[in-house]
Amino acid sequence: MTDPIADFITRIRNAVRANHRIVQIPASNLKKEMTKILKEKGYILDYKFEEDTKQGLIKIALKYHPVTKVPAIRNLTRISKPGLRKYAGVEAMPRVINGLGIAILSTSKGVMTDKEAKTEKVGGEVLCYVY
Repeated sequence: MTDPIADFITRIRNAVRANHRIVQIPASNLKKEMTKILKEKGYILDYKFEEDTKQGLIKIALKYHPVTKVPAIRNLTRISKPGLRKYAGVEAMPRVINGLGIAILSTSKGVMTDKEAKTEKVGGEVLCYVY
C-alpha cells in the first residue's frame, strides 16, 4: 500500500456512504492521532484501539443524526498525496468552508487541526479536510 492515510480516509468515507455503524481500519500512530482529532471535534461517536499479532486495529463508531440519519462527516478529502505534498505555513493556513470544517495537519509538534496550529504558530503538511 503506497498511501495508508488515503486508505484510512477512503474506508471511513465508504462506511459513511453505506450507513455502517462501525468501521475497522489497520492501525498506525498517525491514524490513531487523526482518529483522536475526529473524536474531539465531534465527527465520530467513539473509537477503540485493539492489539493483534500484526499492527492492530482501530474500530471507529460513526456518528449519525438520531432522527434524520444524516452522517456527521459530510465530506472527507485527502489533500497532501505521496506524489504531491501540500504544506501550509502559519500565514497561509487553509480555511475549510470558511471555518466550519477542519483541516488536519501533521506538524513538528504533532498532528493537530488548523486552528490549533494557528494558536501554536506552526505550519505543516495538510493531510485532509473534514466537514
